[in-house]
Amino acid sequence: MKKVTIYTDGACSGNPGPGGWAAVLRYKETEREISGAETMTTNNRMELMAAIRALKLLKEPCAVALHTDSAYLHRAFEEKWIERWVVKDWKTASKKPVENRDLWEELIKLTQTHEVSFIKVKGHSDDEYNNRCDKLAREAIKLLCANAPKPEAPETPPDGRKKV
Repeated sequence: MKKVTIYTDGACSGNPGPGGWAAVLRYKETEREISGAETMTTNNRMELMAAIRALKLLKEPCAVALHTDSAYLHRAFEEKWIERWVVKDWKTASKKPVENRDLWEELIKLTQTHEVSFIKVKGHSDDEYNNRCDKLAREAIKLLCANAPKPEAPETPPDGRKKV
């Protein structure tokens, strides 16, 4: 089974707000960077999307070391939150619906195809690949915002009074 290392990150400008995700996949001497953005989302959705998009690129079952700075993502798998959510019909310990269920279910399917270990890394530290993912995710947000249609400004005559 091929061994792949994946680094992921998600970012949001406002929470909710425009968000970006990114991943760096490493296999032997090969690296691949991917990123994307959404107009209205949350940082947690972007963290999940980064992992999903990276795992979807794998063409065959792999042993994956997935590095994330997201406690949300890491703890859901490593502390067995997901197992409890499934047993409790996707309810949290406080009996509220689990947020991002759609993405969690997609990610669960992908982790059943691959042998995935979730490794927690410290965000915004000296981890080269985590920092690269953070930069790519933020660049994706900037690109999205730069290409977004601008709202039309109300017409105001030079004297400053609005037209009626």
